Amino acid sequence: MKLAILSCAPRVYSTRRFKEAAKQRGHDADVLNTLKFAIDLERGSPDLYYRQRELEHYDAVLPRIGASITYYGTAVVRQFQEMDVFCANTAHGILNSRDKLRSLQILSRHHIGLPRTTFVRDKKDVLPAIERVGGAPVIIKLIEGTQGIGVLLADSVKQAESIIELLQSQKQNVLIQKFVAESKGRDIRAFVVGDQVVAAMRRVAQGQEFRSNVHRGGVAEPVELSEEYRETAVRCTQIMGLRVAGVDMLEGKDGPQIMEVNSSPGLEGIETCTGLDIAGAVVDYIAAQVDFPEIDVRQRLTVSKGYGVSEIYIPEGSNFVSQTITQTGLRDSDINVLTLYRGAKVIPNPRSDRILEAGDKLLCFGKLESMRSMVPRRTQRRRRPVVQELETEE
Repeated sequence: MKLAILSCAPRVYSTRRFKEAAKQRGHDADVLNTLKFAIDLERGSPDLYYRQRELEHYDAVLPRIGASITYYGTAVVRQFQEMDVFCANTAHGILNSRDKLRSLQILSRHHIGLPRTTFVRDKKDVLPAIERVGGAPVIIKLIEGTQGIGVLLADSVKQAESIIELLQSQKQNVLIQKFVAESKGRDIRAFVVGDQVVAAMRRVAQGQEFRSNVHRGGVAEPVELSEEYRETAVRCTQIMGLRVAGVDMLEGKDGPQIMEVNSSPGLEGIETCTGLDIAGAVVDYIAAQVDFPEIDVRQRLTVSKGYGVSEIYIPEGSNFVSQTITQTGLRDSDINVLTLYRGAKVIPNPRSDRILEAGDKLLCFGKLESMRSMVPRRTQRRRRPVVQELETEE
């Protein structure tokens, strides 16, 4: 395999470890500066130039896109995708995770634990927002920030108002978030590769510092995660559209509370803490995907006119309740059930004899017109149907 590692910092620990792990496994690996690409667009022939020369062929790309170059970096990744080069993380996934508000908006529709969060602009909305998240103390976060930068703790409502007013006067967008007191200055970083958590550590803040990031002086220790925490980390990674991610979770009284999903997680802290070859796990996963790649159905299925992917919700009183998938007649209507969502449970490729319950959601591929007719009228009045042509999606 010939691997391109996109990084503006070839000497940092993570970049060096990825290159070293690839070479140890007999792969060719080059570190390419993300900002030195030129993107050429022509009918039927997307292309890339690197340092004024046409780019040679690569089998896979491992993006390490820093927050300061998100726009250009994701444009380069997207170009590799259009050239049919496997990317460990897609541009879409990186963009989803980079914006804290966007990522929480996406996660909030799923059964994922989140600290209660609100986003306001009008000064009059600040006090009610603080009350809705549970009152002071509250966490105030910049929408874009890494390594604990732009995360503040306000002990009182007055202090929170002053911080928010100051940040908004500097044209900064901020989130107001519930302070999860039971986490006691601790959090968990789970490193997800594909559909597995390959390593996890608990980070503990030191002294008066409430942020547990290693870059803020936090102390890390290896931790064996429960099934609930592992499953939550993997689901968040997949919902974001990522394959390689660092998922940060608080240990709340009701289970894991997601803080952030990082698309370019660092290796030094977690490899040092756990003693595991995480870089090697990432490279092995990429090599396996090059040999047998997963398909992004959103892009591949747009060629089928009139067909697409949609969710079908089964409300109380639906004719589908207590029927098996076969008995619903979906297959006869040219609709295939890909995944069944039941509360926090995800059941991929459900058996045809599985009995449906009220509240279930079915992710289906099939004839859009048939699926539109199955959206309950009450749902149609209250919100826009989730059925849509795939071409309109990002």
